[in-house]
Order: sequence, then C-alpha cells, then structure tokens
Amino acid sequence: MSESLDLTKPLRDAIAEAEELVANAPFIRTEADRLEGYDYLSGRIRMAMQMAFDHDLDRPVFINPTHQYSRQGLDNPDAIYFNAYLKEGVEYVVRGRRGTSADLSFQVMGGAYSADSAATSLMAFDDRELEKDADGNFEFTYVAEPGAKTLIVREVFNDWDTEERGTLTIERPDTLGKPAAPFSEDRLRKRYEVAARSLVGSIQTWFAFPHFFQYKEPANTLTLPQSTPGGLASQRSSIGHYELAEDEAMIVTVPECADCSYQGIQIGSDWYASTDYETHQTSLTKAQAVTDPDGKMRFVVSEGSPGIANWLETLGHRTGAMMLRWQRLERDLGPEDGPVVEICKLSEVADRLPHFSPVTTEEYAERIAARQRSVARRMIS
Repeated sequence: MSESLDLTKPLRDAIAEAEELVANAPFIRTEADRLEGYDYLSGRIRMAMQMAFDHDLDRPVFINPTHQYSRQGLDNPDAIYFNAYLKEGVEYVVRGRRGTSADLSFQVMGGAYSADSAATSLMAFDDRELEKDADGNFEFTYVAEPGAKTLIVREVFNDWDTEERGTLTIERPDTLGKPAAPFSEDRLRKRYEVAARSLVGSIQTWFAFPHFFQYKEPANTLTLPQSTPGGLASQRSSIGHYELAEDEAMIVTVPECADCSYQGIQIGSDWYASTDYETHQTSLTKAQAVTDPDGKMRFVVSEGSPGIANWLETLGHRTGAMMLRWQRLERDLGPEDGPVVEICKLSEVADRLPHFSPVTTEEYAERIAARQRSVARRMIS
C-alpha cells in the first residue's frame, strides 16, 4: 500500500476554521443558538463538497445546493434552487418541461457572493420569455458571455399542496457523447481545495451579507417593496429584521397582491438562513395564508401562539431576519402594496386584529401536517 496522499488536509483545516467561526458567532446568546450553528455548519460542509465535486465543466449538470438540510442566504422555503457552473464562450442547451409551480426563473451570475460584495446579475428572465409546446416543453441555447460563472434556476411554489415540479437539464453539445476525464491526483487535490475555500467563504459571506441590506434598517421595520439586490426583473421584496421580547408580537399587515403569481413572507435566524419550515410555520404564501375580508393578510410574528392561522413562529429566536417577496409581477408595486408593522404585547394581539379568527390546536396541527407532506413531496436533498 502506498502512503496517504493527504488530499483532504485543506478541507480538514477549513472545517476546523469554520467551526471556530460558528462557535464564536457574535449573535449567539443561548446554547440553543450554538447548537443551531453546528447544524448550520453541517449544511455548509455538505454544500461545499457538493459544489466542488458534483460538477464537471465539461459535463454540466444542475445541482440543488440549498434545501432543508443545507440552508443559506435566507433561502426561500417556497423555492427549489438549481445551479450549473458555466465556462465563458461555451454554448449550452437547456431543456425542460414546465411544471405547475407559480414561477420558474433563470439568472446568469458573474462571480459569487462574498463577504465584501454581492454577485453581479448578468441576465435574468422567467419562462414567459420561452417558447413552450402544448405539454410545456421548452428548449433554449445560451453562449456564456464574458464573466458568466453560474446559471441559477428557481422554481417557486405558491401552493405547496397542488403545484408540481417540472424537469430540467443542461448540456454542452461540444462534449456530449465524450467520456469524462479520468481521475488525477492534481484534479482531486484542486477539488478539495475548492471545497475548503467554499466552506469558509460561504460562512464569512452570510455573516456579512445581511449587514449590506437587512441590518441597515432599524429593528422591527420593513422596507417598501423594492428590486431585490442581485435579483430578478419581475421580483420585488421587502426586507427587515425583528427584535422581540418573549411576551411581544409583531403584526405585519400587507395587501394580498392579485397581480403576481407568487407572494410570500418568511422569517429566518441570525445565521441568515431559513428556520424549520417543515414542522413549524415560519413562512406563508398567499395561498397558505388567511386573507381578511378587507383584502389584507395579517401575520403575527411571536414566540407564543396568538391562536390564529397566520402565525409565524420565532422558535426561540429573540432576533432574526425577515423578507417578503412578490414574483412574476404583472405591474410594479407602490408604497400602498407594502407591509405595515405594529409591535404589541402578545396578550393584545386579539384586540389589535380587526378580523380576529381563532384556530384550535388541532386545526393548527393539521396545517403543520400538510406542510410536512408537501415538503416531502416537493423538496430535493
């Protein structure tokens, strides 16, 4: 037997560095926060390995790096994310079949998000710009322009119970039918090095990123609808962060928008990641939420239950990120379309809601059961 090549040393060192970053995160307040950080770390390790090893520039493929076991960048619980690496000047053919999701969008990114800046969006469009046959099949060709690094596809679901995934593939005509290059020590060493850089870099990035945007705003406020930084032309978002005592609640009132296919709200942790959206209600779409007779949705963000359907559970987090999204818009949004925030005691919520409609513990449990079934049916890990 030959001696070890020790190819994994960069990754081992990176895991140790990443663990130090997580263990000493400045926002950790409780042991529960620290344990959540270690779960977050496992997802970052998984993502780093996937992004380094689950691709070949000669044989492109869509991978799903973000899901309920690998959370990052205040990931949207209503979305499935697909990434494919690109090489400048190369022609790619993307084929698929449109499912019944609320939105299917494509975006070419130059570079990557970092602790210093956001990635550059070079091109963004949704499937309305594609020709599709009667069965929803489509095909388009793209030659990677200068600076193009990644093609990101988002399939977003407004109704988790009924909307179905489509299919998606990408290929390079110039390498199709040719075998993959054999393994080499140099190639594997580089991949472990890429995984190491990706792991530490992603943690540093998502520690810094919310301070570019969310945390520039005062606590317990939400911005007016605006273009999402680095986002899609047909998307608007409202961002902010909350800071609530255990006996406090935030009431977020926003009109239901009939001029978009998807509208959603979510809260996240200080790790700038989604929290458990499978066995708790930490996000809601307009299809899942209850709309009051006046056409407005009223959400309550709190630790304790306000006894309503539109409860967003903070899961022990006194602070966290917030985001509202509108996608596949048919018109631009104005201030009147945005959210209004009110802070009160949890015990006062019923009196502050003009259309208070209580739900029983059993009814709420049925909502959670529906979420579990939908996530199991829809998500890819």
